[in-house]
Amino acid sequence: MYTRQNQKDLTSAQKKRFTSAVLELKRNGVYDSFVRTHDKYFVPDRDRKLRVGHMSPSFFPWHRRYLLEFEKQLQSVDPGVSIPYWDWTTDNSPVSSLWADDFLGGTGRADDRRVMTGPFAYDRGGWTVTVGLTEAAFLTRNLGRPQNPIALPTAAELQWAVDDPAYDVAPWDSTATAGGFRNKLEGWSAPKAERWRNHNKVHQWVGGHMTGGTAPNDPAFWLHHAFVDLVWDRWQARHPGSGYQPASPPVLGDPQRGRVIALDQPMPPWNVTPREMLNHQGLYRYA
Repeated sequence: MYTRQNQKDLTSAQKKRFTSAVLELKRNGVYDSFVRTHDKYFVPDRDRKLRVGHMSPSFFPWHRRYLLEFEKQLQSVDPGVSIPYWDWTTDNSPVSSLWADDFLGGTGRADDRRVMTGPFAYDRGGWTVTVGLTEAAFLTRNLGRPQNPIALPTAAELQWAVDDPAYDVAPWDSTATAGGFRNKLEGWSAPKAERWRNHNKVHQWVGGHMTGGTAPNDPAFWLHHAFVDLVWDRWQARHPGSGYQPASPPVLGDPQRGRVIALDQPMPPWNVTPREMLNHQGLYRYA
């Protein structure tokens, strides 16, 4: 059993150990394999294929397993490392501690969004982007999107999602506007005046490489999704009688049949089911 800590509570030594382990996975090629996996399973609604990572009920259990696989690789480098989490409702500024030079580095420069500070700056020599949306070999960010400002989600926006007692609702995709914690936290189910909420809004606020299927190119991805995982815990504690939906696969004739994962169906690429990912007792805890 190990602990995932709030990033703001990490010591300088812990930050160094985390970033050093991440850099080693980048050096040996393991890191980029994780980026490719996320990109492969980033399937939008409009594709008539299985959606397992996003815009679907398995958003939470799929990413829980994905983070566990990454954490296992980090711990193969340094057994004392775990993924910290970033509570974006409180650490909500481009000068928050996670963007410091001794941790993730800061925003990108104005002309090309190139990250110039921290261990993942291209000029440091250890972070070349090889899987991405652009031709750029350097990591890009645009924290807060100053030219068209966007704010990180508030505690109230997060609570709006956590308060919903339904895990997810038909049609189990980004258009599920009748409610459902999953779509509210993933962030497609936003009020008309907004385009994004919660998880999605964070990706847009960071900008650069965080805005597409290859978002894990930015190590901030792991801290963001560790917090999403923690919020799923909070929702389960708040609604103990509410379980994963759909419990059974959509019926024949339902357009979502074969496109979403039910409770006991295997999630590629690991062949584990959402049921197996419903809790993490004995593996890790959150501080």
